[in-house]
Amino acid sequence: MTEQLNCGTAFTIPLFGGLEISESVVVTWGIMAFWIIFSICITRNLRVHNPSKRQIILEACFLKIQGMFDEIVGKNGRRYIPYLMAVMLYIGTANILGIFGFKPPTKDLSVTIALAVMSIVLVEYSGIHKKGVKGWLKGFTEPVAIITPINIIELFIRPFSLCLRLFGNVIGAFVIMELIKAVVPIAVPVAASLYFDIFDGFIQAYVFVFLTSLYIREMVVDE
Repeated sequence: MTEQLNCGTAFTIPLFGGLEISESVVVTWGIMAFWIIFSICITRNLRVHNPSKRQIILEACFLKIQGMFDEIVGKNGRRYIPYLMAVMLYIGTANILGIFGFKPPTKDLSVTIALAVMSIVLVEYSGIHKKGVKGWLKGFTEPVAIITPINIIELFIRPFSLCLRLFGNVIGAFVIMELIKAVVPIAVPVAASLYFDIFDGFIQAYVFVFLTSLYIREMVVDE
């Protein structure tokens, strides 16, 4: 099981002594390629007048998801919704790849760290964009100056908690699935896989972007 948790090297590029490309990176490229091709195909021949059923369904789904995020981040955070939607699609897709025999990139701690760091950088950027550098720095002294050290520490705790929450839940689901397969190898693993690989995978994607959305809202909300 320990070997299965480790993300091995997929291939090596003979540059600068050998650049190792991990399996999680290759799978991530595959996810990106899939969604790029899918997006190009599904958005072809869009029309303002007399839209097709495909376009109507696409617009309805997009508006539904956009509305969901809009309620969380508020009007001042709408410019960050595309990023939140992209991250949710990536994590959701990555988490269900186990069904198809691929190793989810979210089992790689470096991937979850990268996602968490990107999200927190965006959160802090949103605060600087809304309040300016002085206003952003002043936020560390609120509500009282004495808790400034705590607010600074929280700046580092947030990405740490996002990273470990996603990584821990994915690894936890993987370990439980392996135990179920070892104890009851017939029928039960299929039902458990539907829960852990699909339902729980999407839940983890939603939780990640939901928390990121809340952090953004805290930064951009009007005082």
